[in-house]
Amino acid sequence: MGVALRKLTQWTAAGHGTGILEITPLNEAILKEIIVFVESFIYKHPQEAKFVFVEPLEWNTSLAPSAFESGYVVREISLSPMTVKKDIELLKRFSGKGNQTVLESIEYTSDYEFSNGCRAPPWRQIRGEICYVLVKPHDGETLCITCSAGGVFLNGGKTDDEGDVNYERKGSIYKNLVTFLREKSPKFSENMSKLGISFSEDQQKEKDQLGKAPKKEEAAALRKDISGSDKRSLEKNQINFWRNQMTKRWEPSLNWKTTVNYKGKGSAKEIQEDKHTGKLEKPRPSVSHGRAQLLRKSAEKIEETVSDSSSESEEDEEPPDHRQEASADLPSEYWQIQKLVKYLKGGNQTATVIALCSMRDFSLAQETCQLAIRDVGGLEVLINLLETDEVKCKIGSLKILKEISHNPQIRQNIVDLGGLPIMVNILDSPHKSLKCLAAETIANVAKFKRARRVVRQHGGITKLVALLDCAHDSTKPAQSSLYEARDVEVARCGALALWSCSKSHTNKEAIRKAGGIPLLARLLKTSHENMLIPVVGTLQECASEENYRAAIKAERIIENLVKNLNSENEQLQEHCAMAIYQCAEDKETRDLVRLHGGLKPLASLLNNTDNKERLAAVTGAIWKCSISKENVTKFREYKAIETLVGLLTDQPEEVLVNVVGALGECCQERENRVIVRKCGGIQPLVNLLVGINQALLVNVTKAVGACAVEPESMMIIDRLDGVRLLWSLLKNPHPDVKASAAWALCPCIKNAKLLLDMVGSPDQDLQEAAAGCISNIRRLALATEKARYT
Repeated sequence: MGVALRKLTQWTAAGHGTGILEITPLNEAILKEIIVFVESFIYKHPQEAKFVFVEPLEWNTSLAPSAFESGYVVREISLSPMTVKKDIELLKRFSGKGNQTVLESIEYTSDYEFSNGCRAPPWRQIRGEICYVLVKPHDGETLCITCSAGGVFLNGGKTDDEGDVNYERKGSIYKNLVTFLREKSPKFSENMSKLGISFSEDQQKEKDQLGKAPKKEEAAALRKDISGSDKRSLEKNQINFWRNQMTKRWEPSLNWKTTVNYKGKGSAKEIQEDKHTGKLEKPRPSVSHGRAQLLRKSAEKIEETVSDSSSESEEDEEPPDHRQEASADLPSEYWQIQKLVKYLKGGNQTATVIALCSMRDFSLAQETCQLAIRDVGGLEVLINLLETDEVKCKIGSLKILKEISHNPQIRQNIVDLGGLPIMVNILDSPHKSLKCLAAETIANVAKFKRARRVVRQHGGITKLVALLDCAHDSTKPAQSSLYEARDVEVARCGALALWSCSKSHTNKEAIRKAGGIPLLARLLKTSHENMLIPVVGTLQECASEENYRAAIKAERIIENLVKNLNSENEQLQEHCAMAIYQCAEDKETRDLVRLHGGLKPLASLLNNTDNKERLAAVTGAIWKCSISKENVTKFREYKAIETLVGLLTDQPEEVLVNVVGALGECCQERENRVIVRKCGGIQPLVNLLVGINQALLVNVTKAVGACAVEPESMMIIDRLDGVRLLWSLLKNPHPDVKASAAWALCPCIKNAKLLLDMVGSPDQDLQEAAAGCISNIRRLALATEKARYT
């Protein structure tokens, strides 16, 4: 049966053996049939299915491979990347000129090593291939050898097309590299014997350890006599044990690391510690000499203390590397782009420009196209082009980098390859198109902390702020002059990059010290809507700092933020509302919003609930503005309270936090409490007491407590079991939730029907008990509030 299956299946060029089946429809169909057969057997023979094999079945035999007839493939070979790497490293140590060496040279065809130890491209890894080496024996021509999981064999050699490898097998398969070279080079075998170089049995066992069965002693520990319910647990442990052993096998990977030797100065300063994340960063080697100099200079700088702002969350960290499965069918665009990258590497200026233009014809927003550029070393080439003197090549390279840098992994690769310092230098270029493209690419790349830090360390913040000063006549409508239009575009791109960089507290300070606030204030008066969005976005990020809020008031920015609330652009409305939300912590700012007529557009925007991001920003601005009683009066006039009550259900949590916060402020006045009750707002508020969002719980307890002052509302809260829910929140681990719940219980207990009866009772003991209960709740609230600040 085994021979029949072997003949039916389709194998890779590496030969027959474990793990080197071709991925074809026929093989998949055969495997599915085997699975169906096994499942059917287990269903029909449940007794046999109870046994779990914890070690392979082994026996001794006197049969030699020659005893088998034709049709059998005799093979115990299963090389791993670690085994191959050790063999090559050993041979390198004894390679060179002279009789005291076994080879003239041995080297890999690729400098890129993937995370699984392979150097073969991903589409060859799935065929079991590990790497390709060029070997020059003392007595023969250079050999190009394929090392695979199934053995070592001679391939078709390097082709004339940019030095690619002809992967087709030429000749027999050998069990390892040493055996292959002994067969091909008598001089190699002779020198190996002279020098006494050999692979001992212990070394070979160590190399073959990966992927082997566990020791018998370990397996025996799983075969203890157990009865009853422990037997099922043992079976699960046995299965998990073997699964863990199977995960040790190497799998195809797209994760690569460079092994190019770095010739720069080596010192402890080359390793930098991120003082907030605790990560160690080592400057990566670069192919370009100019980029290596930049990296050395940055490595020699003393790392400044980086404090992260509240706006930098876990999402700002570098995301986990997510790559396309190596076994997936790659479209034709993948291979076409890789051919174009080869022209970029070896072509002249004209060929390079044509290749760049052709590459832009592809859909660079697709991950497949982005991976194609990266996998063949295209990112290094594109970054190297930025250091040339050819403006057209720089423009073409930046246009491609701008598109593909939307991918999180590509952003990390650009930083690792030293691309950001080069882009920062381009900001000084006299060519406005280059400035714009460099700033836009920086805006895409600077989405995580390390990238933002690199921009600042290389003087990028000051240069980006200087770009804002390009649009001298930005307050006027766009003119027909191409020169003026380019100035406006330069300022827009500068603001876009500052927006990304402004998520860092240190960068915010750098923007302020570079004179960014007056320039942003001037650009805020522009009629160019595409410029307003990044300008307001930057102000929104910076407004979280107290220094910025004072400067925003001084520059009369609130007036223009209110003005742009009436824009038809939803994104602009969102960022203006968010900036108001950040600034409205200050009473003077809240008054300015009212005086400039900003409360009415905010109230009207509550009716548009489709855009949840904008709705969250608008409700946040209303919440903060409602802290002032004069603003609450205006919101009541604009019917905003009724609308807020309608938003208490079927909304995201970020919207609910703001809505409930606004109602909590509005319900400090009796007239507004009545509106909330008549609009049916008590029940949805009580329903929110069972949530787990701490910010929401703090706000909803305050709102419920404010409503509980009214006896009519208290009756509804009591009927909905709201008092018990508030009481249960006193056990919440968050101190703010405890304090807010305790304060909310004060009016609840005071107005509770039972306590009202007790207080009005002629029985003096009951009166004292009721009063004592209320007093204890107030004391608890004060104690919790005090503990919050201790």
